[in-house]
Amino acid sequence: MAKSLKTCISQCLGVGCYRKGQSILGNKSTKLISPLSQEFLLLGFSNFGEIQLVFFAVFLCLYLIILSGNITIFTVINLDHSLHIPMYFFLGILSISETGYTFVILPKMLINLLSLLRTISFVNCDTQMFFFLGFAVTNCILFGVMGYDRYATICHPLRYSILMSWQVCGELAATCAVIGFLFSLIGSLLVFQLPFCGPNKINHYFCDISPVIQLACTDTYINEVVIFIGGVLALMVPLTFIFISYGFIAHTTLKIPSAEGKRKAFSTCASHLTVVIVHYGCASFVYLRPSSKYSSRRDKLVTVTYTVVTPLLNPLVYSLRNKDVQMSIQKVTGRRGFILKLYNENTSHIQKKSFLRTYQ
Repeated sequence: MAKSLKTCISQCLGVGCYRKGQSILGNKSTKLISPLSQEFLLLGFSNFGEIQLVFFAVFLCLYLIILSGNITIFTVINLDHSLHIPMYFFLGILSISETGYTFVILPKMLINLLSLLRTISFVNCDTQMFFFLGFAVTNCILFGVMGYDRYATICHPLRYSILMSWQVCGELAATCAVIGFLFSLIGSLLVFQLPFCGPNKINHYFCDISPVIQLACTDTYINEVVIFIGGVLALMVPLTFIFISYGFIAHTTLKIPSAEGKRKAFSTCASHLTVVIVHYGCASFVYLRPSSKYSSRRDKLVTVTYTVVTPLLNPLVYSLRNKDVQMSIQKVTGRRGFILKLYNENTSHIQKKSFLRTYQ
């Protein structure tokens, strides 16, 4: 009898006998990821209590601004033929990418801020990570391409139409997306092929690499090394390319004789460089270090910067402060106003004719 009891206890300790998410060795509930119920719990900002309602209002407003700003920019660039140049083509691509980038994270985060049940299934968590990383890496490479576009504009104005032909622009945009989602596929596979048999609480507001990989119940050293190398390639290579491009731009700009020409060249590049520094700085802080150094409170704040603040800055800094875009917005809205006025006049005229026919 004693031997049987000892065998039973050793089996429970060795493989973790759990029933309905509760340990039979104690009263404390410890929810696990079992083969039958694979889900995670996104803690998000749950430790802030009622302040979450304030967070909900703030993030909802920011999300609506990001969404409306990016949709406005993309629509205006498509409707106004004067903006059909490579620089605005890449801004349009960036608007699409950042709309998807925020759509993957913010709606789920807003729901969780109002909900007590913050679970996300294993598959949905994998999907969220895949698309988030895909859009994020695409943006990083796209920033590098935009830096090259500015380099070609300022340093080689006579050869610009050849260097940045529409075929080249299309190939560069497609390359950004393919490389971005290839990195994403490798990264998400490296995380979700790991066994998850321990606690399922993700101390973050979405399924990011560092907080998820910490839940794996096996050694993750090789996975982390490969992910780190991928992060270096995705972040440092485009950033180095951007700084080299801006080195040539600065050298060329200093040779411009007129002060107005220098001011215009620097103002064109300053907006791009500002967003690049914020985005790459925050992303490098989070991803270019071991997951063991992950700090939930600090990393949440930094992650908010490049998942919410940077997409908010892009429409404002790149386009809405741009005089060409402002004029195009006025032109497009004026055109719509004229069409609406013409439609109302025609409708009124038809109604008047119908009324006269009725009483003749």
